[in-house]
Amino acid sequence: MIDRDGYRPNVGIIITNDKNQVFWGKRIRQHAWQFPQGGIQQGENPEQAMYRELYEEVGLMPEHVEILGRTRDWMRYEVPQSWNKRESRGGYRGQKQIWFLLRLVGRDCDVCLRACAHPEFDAWRWNDYWLDIHAVIEFKREVYTRALNELVRYLPESRNKCVCSTYAEDFSLQMHR
Repeated sequence: MIDRDGYRPNVGIIITNDKNQVFWGKRIRQHAWQFPQGGIQQGENPEQAMYRELYEEVGLMPEHVEILGRTRDWMRYEVPQSWNKRESRGGYRGQKQIWFLLRLVGRDCDVCLRACAHPEFDAWRWNDYWLDIHAVIEFKREVYTRALNELVRYLPESRNKCVCSTYAEDFSLQMHR
């Protein structure tokens, strides 16, 4: 399901713990770390897709998390042609995402990376909210920075109120302080 501008609807998921650290998943058989994310299927709204992807990628159920916030608008990124094998036909340009900020109310042991037949991650860890953005694949960095900046205001009594990403400054993005 690609929109008329060539973007596939998608959700991004930032899971936090009680220390305001974020869930960071390692892509299976790669040395690439990212937040859980996935496509919105026909007939799903973003929240339904988020809960489905949350289970498929990290094995968490709705009772394991609390929604703290979501981005107001779609955030888009373009996928470089060299990465565009599967969807190179049909005018595919990239993804547009609604991002959700969740609080884990369950336990770490509720995370199960093998909840579905085709796992996305083979390891995970908690990371500081203001993660090293250079660890993110280059074409997703701007969207990650924008999502983290927009959603930080929903963190309860956060120590993380200032933006620590130099990458955001490179893009002259509006910062929430």
